[in-house]
Amino acid sequence: MAGRSSRRRFLEATAALTGALTSCKRAAAPEEEGPRRIGKPLRAYGERSEFEKSLRALPTTKILEVGQSYTPLAEIYGIITPSALHYERLHSGVPTIDPDAHRLLIHGMVERPLIFTMDDLRRLPSVSRICFIECAGNSHLGYGAKDAPTVQLSHGLVSCSEWTGVSLSLLLSEAGVDPGAKWILAEGADAAKMQRSIPLEKAMDDIIVAYGQNGEALRPEQGYPLRLVIPGWEGNANVKWLRRLKVVDQPYRTRDEASKYTDSMPDGTAREFTFVMEAKSVVTFPSGGQKLAAPGFYEISGLAWSGRGRIDRVEVSTDGGTTWQAAGLSEPRLPMALTRFLLPWRWDGREAIVQSRATDETGYVQPSHEALVAVRGANYEYHNNGIRPWKVRADGSVTDVAG
Repeated sequence: MAGRSSRRRFLEATAALTGALTSCKRAAAPEEEGPRRIGKPLRAYGERSEFEKSLRALPTTKILEVGQSYTPLAEIYGIITPSALHYERLHSGVPTIDPDAHRLLIHGMVERPLIFTMDDLRRLPSVSRICFIECAGNSHLGYGAKDAPTVQLSHGLVSCSEWTGVSLSLLLSEAGVDPGAKWILAEGADAAKMQRSIPLEKAMDDIIVAYGQNGEALRPEQGYPLRLVIPGWEGNANVKWLRRLKVVDQPYRTRDEASKYTDSMPDGTAREFTFVMEAKSVVTFPSGGQKLAAPGFYEISGLAWSGRGRIDRVEVSTDGGTTWQAAGLSEPRLPMALTRFLLPWRWDGREAIVQSRATDETGYVQPSHEALVAVRGANYEYHNNGIRPWKVRADGSVTDVAG
């Protein structure tokens, strides 16, 4: 029955698409005007077309050394974020670091303290992995149109890249970890000296000390020349401009991990070290700020991800959650990477509420905003993975549900 249902939906979507295409007027081929002109010459470093205008949204404050920029999710194809559009989070600006002078120190509870140059690290066996990085504060602006009128501003603190570097477990094995060690303290070379405590168990698992992103060296905003990449964990733990790893027996509860990146609970306690980013999804088309030209066939599209593993299922609702349909999932579907979902949709011109919910391979289902509030209270700021609805108005304009 499931196979018949899928086939029926496919045929219906194909018929709708055929109708939409045949209803379009065939454009006449442009006539050549004058002699053909020779194009632009070769360039040493490729740039995008002058007609492409996708940009990261910057904070409204005049102090750009502190804050974040947002990836234009609605304008991204596939699952890989171009390096130049990867979101940023800065605590004290972007340092200028000479890779020839940069060093990585590993010390503390180890048999052999080690100092690595960049050349040392690039000579070691390399690993590459596609995975997302998401700021713990992504989506914290809430559900009001005033705060987050577009998907870029509501969910743009997540991006997905191919990262290349050295396994942290290899470096720690070379240093020889003391049996009593339980944590590592990672420190960046920016002016804030960002520090995060990371369990040794994770450090010996899948963390990458990365020097490459999407086939080239890291961009300065992404930690050039060296950063941690921790698949599935909150962005702040992925320390950029990495210069020091201290092996210790307990978490340090540094300034930023004590005053920030904890979740205030209704009973007055705070959840700390909630590293894993749980299953989440968002519709990127249609989404806030866009407009549907007329009733007819469209393809709902969006992104889903989970720090617990691979996305197994995404459901889409066009009636505010009353009914749900299984969306198609584009390959590749990789653990702890963005997954693209698609659903054919014929809009009838009436108001619609479009939203998505994701289920990952552990069976965890993305909750509603109301379900999160019931558990955490209304004051939580971090790790908001609630369902995000968009309202399609009768005139085709798309807004936040509160808009």
